[in-house]
Amino acid sequence: MSRLLPFYKYHGTGNDFIMVDQRHDRYLKGDEQALIARLCHRHFGIGADGLILLQLREGYDFEMVYFNSDGRPSSMCGNGARCTVAFANALGIHKSDYHFLAPDGPHRARRRANGWIDIEMKPVGSIETGEGFYFLDTGSPHYVRFVPDIHKVDVVQEGQAVRYGERFRAEGTNVNFVTQTENRLNVATYERGVENETLSCGTGVTAAALATAQENSMLAGEHCWPIWTKGGQLEVCFEKESTGAFRNIWLCGPAQYVFQGRLNLSSILPPS
Repeated sequence: MSRLLPFYKYHGTGNDFIMVDQRHDRYLKGDEQALIARLCHRHFGIGADGLILLQLREGYDFEMVYFNSDGRPSSMCGNGARCTVAFANALGIHKSDYHFLAPDGPHRARRRANGWIDIEMKPVGSIETGEGFYFLDTGSPHYVRFVPDIHKVDVVQEGQAVRYGERFRAEGTNVNFVTQTENRLNVATYERGVENETLSCGTGVTAAALATAQENSMLAGEHCWPIWTKGGQLEVCFEKESTGAFRNIWLCGPAQYVFQGRLNLSSILPPS
């Protein structure tokens, strides 16, 4: 492991990530759970919702390897993927359309003239309808509950009650609270692995948009939902099939550079 870690900080609507360029030098092997958790710590490290390694992968423009802030490898992160595309572009991988590998498989991405990054998400074959909730996998598992006003929900307390409930205790789930208005969705998310509310969650707003289609019994065809999170605005577009499945799902929004630096890894961990 190199002693000095060059890093970059990005965020997508407040969902923030430590980015590490590992195309030519391998700074992290990926099994350093305590170190990665420390790097993501808001007080003792750089501070982030997660850490992402950008690596070379044959047949792709790059590979995105994602870790939650608890230091464990995790499933797909939509906002993290959008930030990785912006990071790749900043590193000199200049393309209008990308093909990259993420934890849940291959994805396409495109850069808009206004700076937004669009990520194609995996198709969703079905949505479980429960008593007062929906459950689906958009690259990560998501529990969705509709509420009158997300700002009156204790997202951490109610999210933990679901995430650590009997059904989800072992593997965990992300928990989303959704308020639908006439022309948009407001979404708040409790994220597993972070074990807290985040300002935004890409796979979560994707789940919210698809669950809304189910909740409203929307007809087959193409649909788009503007979505407001506590960190900013996103958009989810998708095609609903007559079978109830969803495909051509795109998560769209801004991805912004914050700062960069070099960190002495030998000083980041507490004494053993």
